Amino acid sequence: MSVKAAPRAKQIYFFDEGQTSKDILGGKGAGLSVMTSAGLPVPPGFTIVTKASLAYYDDGKTISAALREELDAALEELERRTGKRFGDVRDPLLVSVRSGAKFSMPGMMDTILNVGLNDETVEGLAKQTNNERFAWDAYRRLVAMYSTTVFGLEKELFDDVLERVKKERNVKTDPEIDAATWKRVVAEFKTIAAEHTKSGFPQDIRTQIVGAVEAVFNSWYSKRATDYRRYNHIPDDLGTAVNIVQMVFGNMGDDSGTGVAFTRDPNTGEKELFGEYLRNAQGEDVVAGIRTPERILDLERSQPEIFKQFVEIAQRLERHYREVQDIEFTVERGKLYLLQTRSAKRSAEAAVRIALDLVDEGLIDRKTAVSRVDAGSLDQLFHARIDPNEHFEVACKGLNASPGAATGQAVFSADDAVAWKERGEHVVLVRVETTPDDVHGMIAAEGVLTAKGGATSHAAVVARGMGKPCVAGCEALHIDRRNKRATIDGASFGEGDWITIDGTTGNVALRKLNLIPPPSKLPERLATLLSWADAERRLEVWANADTPEDARKARELGAQGIGLCRTEHMFMQQDRLPVVQEMILANTPEARASALARLLPFQREDFVGILEAMAGLPVTIRLLDPPLHEFLPSLERLLVETTELRLTKGAESQEYKSRDAVLKRVQQMHEQNPMLGLRVCRLGILYPEIYATQVRAIFEAACDLAQRGVDVRPEVMIPGVGSVREMRITAENARSVADSVIEERGCTVHYHVGTMVELPRACVVADELAGDAEFFSFGTNDLTQTTYGFSRDDAENSFIPRYLEQRILTDDPFQVLDRKGVGGLMREAVQRGRGVREKMKIGICGEHGGEPSSIAFCETLGLNYVSCSPYRVPIARLAAAQAALGTLE
Repeated sequence: MSVKAAPRAKQIYFFDEGQTSKDILGGKGAGLSVMTSAGLPVPPGFTIVTKASLAYYDDGKTISAALREELDAALEELERRTGKRFGDVRDPLLVSVRSGAKFSMPGMMDTILNVGLNDETVEGLAKQTNNERFAWDAYRRLVAMYSTTVFGLEKELFDDVLERVKKERNVKTDPEIDAATWKRVVAEFKTIAAEHTKSGFPQDIRTQIVGAVEAVFNSWYSKRATDYRRYNHIPDDLGTAVNIVQMVFGNMGDDSGTGVAFTRDPNTGEKELFGEYLRNAQGEDVVAGIRTPERILDLERSQPEIFKQFVEIAQRLERHYREVQDIEFTVERGKLYLLQTRSAKRSAEAAVRIALDLVDEGLIDRKTAVSRVDAGSLDQLFHARIDPNEHFEVACKGLNASPGAATGQAVFSADDAVAWKERGEHVVLVRVETTPDDVHGMIAAEGVLTAKGGATSHAAVVARGMGKPCVAGCEALHIDRRNKRATIDGASFGEGDWITIDGTTGNVALRKLNLIPPPSKLPERLATLLSWADAERRLEVWANADTPEDARKARELGAQGIGLCRTEHMFMQQDRLPVVQEMILANTPEARASALARLLPFQREDFVGILEAMAGLPVTIRLLDPPLHEFLPSLERLLVETTELRLTKGAESQEYKSRDAVLKRVQQMHEQNPMLGLRVCRLGILYPEIYATQVRAIFEAACDLAQRGVDVRPEVMIPGVGSVREMRITAENARSVADSVIEERGCTVHYHVGTMVELPRACVVADELAGDAEFFSFGTNDLTQTTYGFSRDDAENSFIPRYLEQRILTDDPFQVLDRKGVGGLMREAVQRGRGVREKMKIGICGEHGGEPSSIAFCETLGLNYVSCSPYRVPIARLAAAQAALGTLE
């Protein structure tokens, strides 16, 4: 009995086949299919599915025989549909080969245009179009793009030729170069390819196409694409589709051109067509910023019919997707073609405004609006700006490509930006134009300045997505990249010189300017959006605040409580540190108590301020957490000081004896691993008078306020508990002092005593701890350290970057909560704790409390609240709503 083989999965779809899934076709392919089905002017073509790229890697970077067979069939069908043939010397079929992942990754992967040209077909293209200059221009583009993309040659090899030719011809732009010169350029380009590769530029068309497809596949794991995915938390296992589309040409004369347009302003959200158009150019000229384009609105004057048609299509696409669109298009000899539509990248300010406007226009509802704004991007709404009291000369003015101001030392390469950043420097990346290979430098830089490009160039789009200030198209800027210098109208600056850019105005200053931090008050539109978010979320949002100022700021931004008040920060102030050191150096409990008695008024005053600022809301105060040696000079410093004093003052001097006593105490307290030594609750057990003084200060402050009619809700948090006896001893001591103060003052103060869960053991014995702890708060910074066995301070500067590069880790676990390991322990703690106290209040107060995906995980655990820094409260409010709506994972 014969068994039929299972049918092979389809790997190629033409745009008119009705398939529109982004998972299958990627975003670009899905958009082309939707537009084709809607009858919009899209050149014919097809998409190789995303899974094919993953199979390519699984097969050792080899295109399978099955895909080659399907690709050959699709190319033949494309010939039939267009009435043109590949390699036809009279009327050749030419295609673009472009990437297209599920999530937009602008400029991060490869594209090759004009595939199908060779030494013979270029002559046919020249005759068929009656435009020899255009044909040879198209051919030189292909040779350069193929050589850099497929062979991996340096782009500068080809750019240097163009720069030299322009100087020789005394021209500034590509359209000024004639056909004969382009022929010479092509010959030089082919020579470069032959000298630097084994095979040289291929004349066989099928070889070109397969090489281009492989290059797109390979670009999925390029450094720039990997860096971009890591920065934007895009999974590696999605893969990229490949779109093969019949070429249309914007470089066939002044009635042709290419452009990128947004249906609304991506910087402000204003409901106005925004974008740029380059006449007599191909698509990469706009995106790469090779020439500075004109505004899209200017097209209304030069080609009014095209402009009218484009406006109608843009509005239609926005209504269809109910979302702002980013549209790439080409005009060929007066005919409009659409090459891509996708949801537009936008600034946070624009995202909020657009979401509200789309609700007002009836296109989406409030829940959708809440889901549309990237919670993490809200950081951008609090942009720095140049101090208005600064008087400075504007060295040049470029395009305000991404809002906000940045000041830093100039660097001229992405690698240098990273290196300087690692040394702790603040830098501004200065480039002629950025390319996808610069993305790691853009991540490292405070802002980006480019000589070329516009508001839709690579620099602008990527910077806007990152929330980085960017000034683009600063034409007065001339860069000598080899010598790492630049000039602006005769003024020169070099690597390391301070400059300031203003991405809101486009201004550039050649010195360091004072920047004003962004306003803390919620913008009106954001306040409206967050009120909609508050109506949807279940999780409360609290804040980490150590001062009354922080507490007030947190409350202004919508915090519903304080989830972490770190008392050790109160000890660090200069007027208190000597008393703290005296307490630590004390040799007897009496001496220690004397020092603590002098600290008590300071602590009480601090707690009065914080409790009063949060009147009516809970304030969780963590008792002393760090090891005591952190309040003392370092051992190394003391050794140097005592040696110098002994040699200069003598061993009998009082100054030497005093400092030597400190040294001996520090040596006595020295630990090999202080983060796992005498700290957290262990301090409170060995030195109970320290915690007793802190608890007394808390409740004296609470009683003072309660007697003035203030609604105070203190919560005492014991740090680092790992056993039931630790919990019981410290909790009983805290309650004893609290009740004693309340009785002394004759007032009523309701309070709770709980623990910070930051050890794996605490998670697995949480049911035992819950007998004495009235609440849990996950300290995920230490819980991550102790679960992984990583030292955060060391790991993030040593091996974690390499772990991320090698994908041993998908995210830095100190920034994004590890759901399987750390999260698994948290889940067990929640289940065990609530198994004893059914309605136990449980929250999170580590850095993860303000990170959107970690907040989404907290929603799945059923926590009561997340707590984060004050300025991340708006982010957490929005992320909590998105988690409740199921739109944030």
